[in-house]
Amino acid sequence: MTSPRVTSSPVREEPRSGTIRNPVLTGFYPDPSILRVDDDYYMATSTFEWYPGVTLHHSRDLVHWRSLGGALTETRLLDLTGRRDSAGVWAPALSHRDGLFFLIYTNVESYSGNFWDSPNYVTTAPDITGPWSDPVPLHARGFDPSLFHDDDGRTWMLSTAMDWRPGHDAFGGIVAQEFSVRDMKLVGEPRIIFTGTEVGVTEAPHIYKRGDWYYLMTAEGGTKWEHQVTVARSRSVTGPYEVDPAGPTLTSRHVPEAVLQKAGHASMVETQHGEWYLAHLTGRPLPPVGRCVLGRETALQKVEWTRDGWPRVHNAEPLPEVPGPRGLAAHPWPQAPETDDFDDAELRPEWSTLRRPVDPSWVSLTERPGFLRVRGGQSPSGLHKPSLVARRLQHRACVFEAAMEFAPEDFRQMAGITAYYNTRQWHYLYVNRDDRGGVFAGVLTSDRGCISEVGRRISVEGWPRVFLRAAVDGVDLSFAVSSDGSTWADMGVRLDMSLLSDEYAEERFGNTPTMWGFTGAFLGLWAHDMTGAGLPADFDSCSYRPQSPS
Repeated sequence: MTSPRVTSSPVREEPRSGTIRNPVLTGFYPDPSILRVDDDYYMATSTFEWYPGVTLHHSRDLVHWRSLGGALTETRLLDLTGRRDSAGVWAPALSHRDGLFFLIYTNVESYSGNFWDSPNYVTTAPDITGPWSDPVPLHARGFDPSLFHDDDGRTWMLSTAMDWRPGHDAFGGIVAQEFSVRDMKLVGEPRIIFTGTEVGVTEAPHIYKRGDWYYLMTAEGGTKWEHQVTVARSRSVTGPYEVDPAGPTLTSRHVPEAVLQKAGHASMVETQHGEWYLAHLTGRPLPPVGRCVLGRETALQKVEWTRDGWPRVHNAEPLPEVPGPRGLAAHPWPQAPETDDFDDAELRPEWSTLRRPVDPSWVSLTERPGFLRVRGGQSPSGLHKPSLVARRLQHRACVFEAAMEFAPEDFRQMAGITAYYNTRQWHYLYVNRDDRGGVFAGVLTSDRGCISEVGRRISVEGWPRVFLRAAVDGVDLSFAVSSDGSTWADMGVRLDMSLLSDEYAEERFGNTPTMWGFTGAFLGLWAHDMTGAGLPADFDSCSYRPQSPS
């Protein structure tokens, strides 16, 4: 008698939420801190000299993300007055305990050589959207702060420990100090818990506890091509820490052909079903110059734990596509319209402002309903009261258009659209008045602070409004104007977008950096009145349309 064949059914894997396509946050969104609270995932990223301070993003599946705007929306929470380029908010970190969100961040006031004025602050809120409490000042020994809430009820503040002394390593290690949540202050003595590996530039600390091990994740190698993620572990939160013998958890420094470069500055999160993911900074260089015009972006990688308890990314290399989490349903968000008609009561979350928050004294959506009114501010080099409303460049090719009404009375009054990096690197399609009293459109460009007029001037005298266009295609930028929004006149010049990059913006004297480049390119609405009268420019609409690169 023949026994019946027994066949086993194949094990069916739980469906995943989709495919994570990196970067998940495109454009200038660096230094990600990722957090899960119940079924919600949040990421906070650095904003430097831009308001609102600390961008916040939200996801339910790690695949689809939406912008929540920023956390630090007013001077009470963040003062950026006079901050130099690439100072301001560095490397914020989110955490959550007992129903309260904690946001810790640095507001870098100045940097020069090995000197850093880097006070750290912590603020709390019952909800990710606020209201956020008055910030509590902490120490200023270094930057990249984070909080670790241990399961014994204690909380620890981590940061870099900077050392200005000649002949010393400026990155003196990772410092930990206990933080009293009840009293909202540091207690006990600070101690160096990790001095890093031979790679150096050890920063961006985060601690995670799994089982009986404390895992310290840091960034090393600097935030450029040598960047990496280093993990060390200890049985005690204060060390000593043993470095993963396999080497870096993530880096792209040995993979020059990788789409995602600069991989580093990471944080981890565990899903509801026990999987782990790592959020990290990355950059996508543009050929042929290898500059990252889109700035430092955020990507996600899958983490697997080894049998002997180390978190590893496959091949320690960043991948453009990663499987989403098991057991989570896909949760896409509605897409923002390409055109903003400025009919809302508040600016949409994709907009940022430079060095000063949205305030009726200089920007308004209500003075002239249906228009964004921007009152002319300081010159392009001003660090106190600039008038720039801008959004991140997020695609290698796009068209940015605005309809503007502006009546300059003096050559010191000008307004228009800009492709902007910092006070020394920008391209500007502007409307101005010449010495003969005619109103014209022209192009200014600034290359490391050297300003020149390029292309041609086009008379816009008598135009009730001027339509302005910036077309980005890789490293090429062209400007055009129109009286009706349909027939366009080219400004007769092709400009180099790669000047608006971290790589080009960094300036050095010998081996010492005198200017950092951390912020990526923006496209924005700019208004100047160097007479001090605050002449307004009124923008009726503005659109941002991604294109296919040529």
